[in-house]
Amino acid sequence: MADAKIDIVGPGELATIVELYNQVFKPARGVDFFTRRFLGRYNLLTLVATVDRRPVGFYIGFELKPTVFFSWLWGVLPDYRRAGIASQLMEAAEAWSLDHGYEHIRFESHNNQRAMLHMAIDHNYDITGLRWDPDHATNLVIFEKTFER
Repeated sequence: MADAKIDIVGPGELATIVELYNQVFKPARGVDFFTRRFLGRYNLLTLVATVDRRPVGFYIGFELKPTVFFSWLWGVLPDYRRAGIASQLMEAAEAWSLDHGYEHIRFESHNNQRAMLHMAIDHNYDITGLRWDPDHATNLVIFEKTFER
């Protein structure tokens, strides 16, 4: 189990997140893709996971509505998967969301992303729905966790 250092980062670290994203996902995206997505978003949270000072994972979330925080995107470099880093990012986002007064945290996962589906269930997320993703021609599973206060 890796013990990643999880840091909240600001806009100055967007290039690091883009670099990580492009090592995890295809097609490659530029800073402008993320900048556009962030427009009008409230309570943007960006996290970077590092191991031995090397960035190995990222997380991006924002307010969906006043009581719900949305985990939009996260990823971990292939060589660092299955070491608990995604779980550490998820737990950091949950703690931040709870500290900022949110009642729920939500995310979506493609049905074929088995590791994400298992992680969500292992972290006590409920399946609250399905949504068709026309860009990928597949279903997205909607997960949500309600915080106990």
